[in-house]
Amino acid sequence: MPHRQDIDRHLNQLLDVGRFKDYGPNGLQVQGRDEIAHVVCGVTASLALIEAAIAAGADAILVHHGLFWRGQDGRITGWMKQRLQRLLQHDINLFAYHLPLDAHAELGNNAQLGRLLGWQADARFGEQDLGFAGPLPASASLDEFSAQLRQRLGREVLAVPGDGRALRRVAWCTGGAQGFFEAAIAAGADVFVTGEISEPQAHYAAETGVAYVAAGHHATERYGVQALGARLAQDFPGLRQQFIDLPNLA
Repeated sequence: MPHRQDIDRHLNQLLDVGRFKDYGPNGLQVQGRDEIAHVVCGVTASLALIEAAIAAGADAILVHHGLFWRGQDGRITGWMKQRLQRLLQHDINLFAYHLPLDAHAELGNNAQLGRLLGWQADARFGEQDLGFAGPLPASASLDEFSAQLRQRLGREVLAVPGDGRALRRVAWCTGGAQGFFEAAIAAGADVFVTGEISEPQAHYAAETGVAYVAAGHHATERYGVQALGARLAQDFPGLRQQFIDLPNLA
């Protein structure tokens, strides 16, 4: 069985963790048992995922969103205390990779969403080059484009029309990347896809003519951690990994 330190070192190197400026720690966030035979992968280190990992007999949890979110004050109370208590009670390691998993050219959330939808990136944009952009396989209307997203992601999407142009070039950045919309416009996109939308983006779409699609934070970020878990099992023969996807409307 691989040692915790071997997995931590391997993932940090694979995802080039040191390259990123992030608001929370990437890598091992909670230390558990030394040897790891079974890893549960998920999007967010919620209490529900932790309980599911305990039930599955996991030695470690691998997620995109760990215990730390922007703006936390660091006190171990409430939901933080509950999550941490359950991890420590069952001696489970928690590994989390935020921006490094968004950005990875093969295993990352953006790369994997592009693969799912048949988009080939030929450019990067935005802060720390997190956003991807490229031509669509075929020109489409916003309705056709949105229908494809709904079908592939299995959920409704919120599509804000631009000027009605045919969509030939897409820019995308999974999760909460609404602040990247202006950079996507500058990158020549006809449509920008991310997980969420805020007030300003609806106005930018109307005023610039570039369409905007909010397809769900969780929904757009399910794929990177699955690819990373599969790669981890490949790199450590005998390591068992499973992905647990918990319902989330966000």
